[in-house]
Amino acid sequence: MFPLRELGTFEPACVATARRFVDTTLGTWGSDRVAFEAQLVVSELVTNAMRHGGGVVQLRLLGHGAELACVVTDHSHVPPVTASPDVFAEFGRGLRLVEALSSAWGWIISSSRDKLVWAVLAA
Repeated sequence: MFPLRELGTFEPACVATARRFVDTTLGTWGSDRVAFEAQLVVSELVTNAMRHGGGVVQLRLLGHGAELACVVTDHSHVPPVTASPDVFAEFGRGLRLVEALSSAWGWIISSSRDKLVWAVLAA
């Protein structure tokens, strides 16, 4: 579990910090082979939390057997929505990337009323 600094606006340094956390944690766990995909997924989830979720509360990585779960908590109750951006759109492809790289992804509202967005990767 890694608490990221709570920010109400988009802070690119938060994404870099999250990527380093994924790299370090998976290296410690001996799961280096999934590190690149996990970094991409976490980058997208953290970016969405910063842009649309009122800031990132927490990043968790959970390993179980051959699976890795990446969980990002934010303050919003609004569900993440995959967009169909036009060819020239600058944003809107992140959740499509998460969907392509993970075996499953979704979201829930926790008992603390924060939203948890998760993605599971084959480790």
